[in-house]
Amino acid sequence: MRYWFDRTMSKGTPALIGWLGLASVALVVVVATAAVVLAPRDSEENGDWPGMVWRSLLRTLDPGTMGDDTGTGPFLALMLVSTVGGIFIVSSLIGVLTTGLEAKIGELRKGRSRIVEHGHTVLLGWSDQVFTVVAELVEANQSRRRSCVAILADRDKVEMEDAIRARVGDLGRTRIVCRTGDPLKVADVELVSPGTARSILIVTPELADADTRVIKVLLALGARNWGEQGPHVVAAVHDSANLPAARLAGGERAHVIDADDVAIRLIVQSHRQSGLSQVCTELLDFVGHEFYMRPEPSLAGRPFGEALSAYDLGVPGGLRRADGTVLLNPPMDTVLRADDEIIVLAEDDLLIRLASGAPPPVREEAISTAVAREPVPERTLMLGWNHRAPKIIELLDEFLAAGSELVVAAPREDPTAGLPAPANLKIDFVRAEPTERPSLESLGVGAYQKVIVLSDAGHDRDHADARTLVTLLHLRDMEDALGAPGDPPSRGAANPHTPRNDPFAIVSEINDDANREIAQVTKADDFIVSEKLISLMLTQLSENRHLYDVFVDLLDPAGSEIYLKPACDYLVPGAEANFATLIESARRRGEVALGYRLTARFHEPPGYGVILNPDKAAPLTLAADDRVIVLAEN
Repeated sequence: MRYWFDRTMSKGTPALIGWLGLASVALVVVVATAAVVLAPRDSEENGDWPGMVWRSLLRTLDPGTMGDDTGTGPFLALMLVSTVGGIFIVSSLIGVLTTGLEAKIGELRKGRSRIVEHGHTVLLGWSDQVFTVVAELVEANQSRRRSCVAILADRDKVEMEDAIRARVGDLGRTRIVCRTGDPLKVADVELVSPGTARSILIVTPELADADTRVIKVLLALGARNWGEQGPHVVAAVHDSANLPAARLAGGERAHVIDADDVAIRLIVQSHRQSGLSQVCTELLDFVGHEFYMRPEPSLAGRPFGEALSAYDLGVPGGLRRADGTVLLNPPMDTVLRADDEIIVLAEDDLLIRLASGAPPPVREEAISTAVAREPVPERTLMLGWNHRAPKIIELLDEFLAAGSELVVAAPREDPTAGLPAPANLKIDFVRAEPTERPSLESLGVGAYQKVIVLSDAGHDRDHADARTLVTLLHLRDMEDALGAPGDPPSRGAANPHTPRNDPFAIVSEINDDANREIAQVTKADDFIVSEKLISLMLTQLSENRHLYDVFVDLLDPAGSEIYLKPACDYLVPGAEANFATLIESARRRGEVALGYRLTARFHEPPGYGVILNPDKAAPLTLAADDRVIVLAEN
């Protein structure tokens, strides 16, 4: 009996409340029965046994009730017993309830209860990437009545919520639900209801071997049977060698990004055309303009070239066929099908609408004819060295004209000795310290058209960024000393016969986006913050998995890419036109105009001169040194 009682009491608050309830019933029944036996006259006056049960119950629950009692001595004594017993029982009940409530609140604060949500986004893991993703999802969900982001990480629930409130701020209509658990454990993952989620995003942890953990999480998710309506999974690996294993682990539902390859291609592409990194940030950031996929059966049978002027707000950039094939900047005579989805650049999907009237007039007198330019050799200086450098050199060799030169300057032994011989590049190595002014001056930076500053892999992220900032400040001061700075786009002229005092274009690699804001004072042309760009890309894929093929096509040199070309190739410099005229000028060249970049606002945040999807009818006048942002084959 004692063992049974011990097991019952160990069941917690419900069992304790049950025993107190039984004690209350026993006290009330015993006192009422004794009153009927010992004080029959008082019992009759109070309704016999049922009445005594009621009076005894009231005195048990409320000791003050006894103050109005009158009657014989035995009756008053029994009421006193009921009252004293009630004091002990009620006080014990209050203590048990308080303890139980505190335990329940503590359990809820631990984040171990299962959520019940549908169509939500799940984040598995924790790092600084969470803040960028949550901020973007909050912005993306502004047009929805209700949305939810569930986060599962091996951290305290309250700490996660406080960190998000401090770093993200206003969450708008988006609810953030945090749960504490290990993403590698199936039982813990169930806490965030992954089976009913719209998408699952695996956060890259801040560990030395982060890819291994990402692959293990992909394995745990890939082994589940979601059904046809299950969520799609997005993740990123930072070592290209791990990409095949990650995609195999994730299965068909997973889209895995090669973060290293994306960063390398952005560095090389930004080297070729100044300002590309800012354009990519605008396209991936939900605050600005991004790509949406929209069916338009009413345009079926019309060529793609005509669809460019079919929208009041929005610029078509390509098509997605019914079989999933993505065509960016297809031939202008490509016929639209009823089941095609048009890839539209717009500020928000709710703002996309077809034109209700005639399109804005095209001003023929403002359209200019492009002059063919033969590729010329370039001289590039690469400051620093990390694991991405060999791939960067390989891509530069593919893109640059024959006879181009690349000088690598780093504080180490020659790392280029074992690289394959390039076809177009002549590579030299100079041992130098990029953070020391005399060492930089000895390189003769004025003799180069392009400078690439790589993050130092031998230091932690903050220290590496600090070294990059010092190098950029030195380069900025040396650039000013070379003469009056020219316009930023002309830095890409890549002509070895230009005067040596021409300013050079600078592409720098930054690890932390907070340091990018500090680095703006150096007025470098492009800052490649790979971690933020990857976070933005993952967020876009979590909202629409079909955008994966769009991004792959944009980063693939074989397909259509984003180019910033001289405005004088499209519009007569200084001539009054409009964006509709710019779209028509690009269409005649087999290209899609997405916007333009103004040289005069090249270093003005937040857009840095980049304007995407402007009003088609608004007056537009571009200078010769401005840039037109287009989707083109080359």
